[in-house]
Amino acid sequence: MDSAQQLAQFIPDPALAAYVDKLLAQVKQDAELIQQNTVLLQQNTAQILTLTKQIQHAELKNQALVLELAYYRRIRFANKSEQLSPEQRALFDECWAADITAIEAQIGQPDTPNTEDATTAIPKPARPRAGRQPLPDHLPRIIHRHEPASCQCGACGGALIKIGEDISEQLDVEPAQFTVHQHIRPQYACRHCETVAAAPIPAAVIDGGVATSGLLAWVMISKFVDHLPLYRIEHIAQRSQVTLARSTLAEWVGRVGVALQPLVDRLTELLLARSVLHADETPVPQLDPGAGKTKKAYLWAYRTGDLASPSSAPPIVVFDYQPGRQGLHARHFLAGWQGHLMVDDYAGYKALFTQGITELACFAHARRKFFDLHAANQSPIAAAALQRIAALYAIEQAADKLDAAGRLQLRQTQAKPLLGELHDWLIQTRVKVADGSGTARALDYSIKRWPALIRYADSGILPIDNNPVENAIRPIAIGKKNWLFAGSERAGKRAAAIQSLLATAKLNGLEPYAWLKDTLEKLPVWPNSQIDELLPFKNELP
Repeated sequence: MDSAQQLAQFIPDPALAAYVDKLLAQVKQDAELIQQNTVLLQQNTAQILTLTKQIQHAELKNQALVLELAYYRRIRFANKSEQLSPEQRALFDECWAADITAIEAQIGQPDTPNTEDATTAIPKPARPRAGRQPLPDHLPRIIHRHEPASCQCGACGGALIKIGEDISEQLDVEPAQFTVHQHIRPQYACRHCETVAAAPIPAAVIDGGVATSGLLAWVMISKFVDHLPLYRIEHIAQRSQVTLARSTLAEWVGRVGVALQPLVDRLTELLLARSVLHADETPVPQLDPGAGKTKKAYLWAYRTGDLASPSSAPPIVVFDYQPGRQGLHARHFLAGWQGHLMVDDYAGYKALFTQGITELACFAHARRKFFDLHAANQSPIAAAALQRIAALYAIEQAADKLDAAGRLQLRQTQAKPLLGELHDWLIQTRVKVADGSGTARALDYSIKRWPALIRYADSGILPIDNNPVENAIRPIAIGKKNWLFAGSERAGKRAAAIQSLLATAKLNGLEPYAWLKDTLEKLPVWPNSQIDELLPFKNELP
């Protein structure tokens, strides 16, 4: 029975029944339309949520690309230093140009300056112009006296009287000058017993070799301090009509490396006797003959902490060449060592902190995250973080000349309150920042490593950052552009050993060539029990 028949039973008037039936049909139709609209609204809502997520993801990705683009532009066109007032320009590089073009293509808005929050930019103080620096006093002076052509006045003919003199100095240099040391050993015979006597042959690092200790030291300094490949050293010698074949130079490097290895071993022992160390690593290309290309090896650097060392304990840096970046290399080098280790956030070090080693985090790395963010878009959050961190470094600068007790007191009274305020600010700011953004990553880095970051403030001998070892490793990273790759793992280990001695010599204020020449002269006859006297620490050199 349909609705019309049902209505006819209760409503005798056919017209009224038809009208009610029409209303029921209209209500049913409206209900179906409402149901359809509800389904359509749900679908649209789901699409809107999906599009919103896609837009947010695109915005975060675009922001990351903008930050990366700003970083490459700063590296290419501006100063690489992390100071807020860049004053030098970097050289062009085709790889950076390609990266910038690719990122701009992804963003779709090339060459669009970001003027957001330009008022938050930190002012750039003018750098005072430095005058000519005086020439070092230890350099020999060659006197050139210029007297007038006549001792009589050219105007009236009277005698000239000396009233003073004007002295100006010019700096000169002589390129590498080769000399030949000719050793003459007269031989004497005894007529009675028929014996022959002669002076013994002087001991040398390379017995019977043509190179003196000075020439060997020059080759080592040229290769490992000035970062000259052997073929360039060969060409320098050729300009003086001296033939130094690359194969011969390579043999000298190998023999000197073996001779210096006991010094490196002792240097490592002394380094591991310290209670505070810095560690870092840098990739080094190594030739892979079987594959016809290079593979990536790593040079690990370990440096003593300056604040933890008394005045009698000289700074030491030791390089360890390894075929990879696995944490087992650091664990092997530091096996049995206990103390505080300053490192970056590389996961390879994490296992060390479960073996009795205490982690120290680097405030320079935390600051670098905010610096890159500020350099990219003048972020007010990054500017605020940089100012807070700068206050901590100002305290460290004020404590530079203090002893451990004085530094600890200054850190407790001044740095600790600032660290507490900085942590509260990081937490409060992080809540307001979207996940995945560059600002969020910068904040998360400091928040995640906070216990290790502030550990220095409870001691007077712990460093605030890892800059000392980064400064020690930087010359090698620059030198890679000259020598391109290590020829083998053995060559890499030999280079690391020699670099350890020369870098330690520079840390202790020694001129590397003078120290190495003196050491190579003494080493062949030096007793092993007195090997510490040959180490590149501050002492009197001839």
